[in-house]
Amino acid sequence: MGRPSKFSDEFKRDAVELVRSTGRPINQVARELGLSRETLRNWVRAAKRQTEVGDVSGADDVADKDAELARLRKRVAELETEKEILRKAAAYFALVRE
Repeated sequence: MGRPSKFSDEFKRDAVELVRSTGRPINQVARELGLSRETLRNWVRAAKRQTEVGDVSGADDVADKDAELARLRKRVAELETEKEILRKAAAYFALVRE
């Protein structure tokens, strides 16, 4: 038995859907979400296997997935903005110390 995952099933589904719907590389999406690329790759593979078997829970609820995807995209944009602010602040304080 492995250790329990620190990520919820919903987060995993949303991350996989983000990879599928955007067509962006797994590496890029993983970096944006703060995951290991191998972790996300494993989730995508597992989801693909489930889809092939036909065991996808909640697949009929496209509207909820679209809303969650929009929420995740907004959160990624917010985090990118915060990262940029912190990068600029670090550069400013590095100049001040000189």
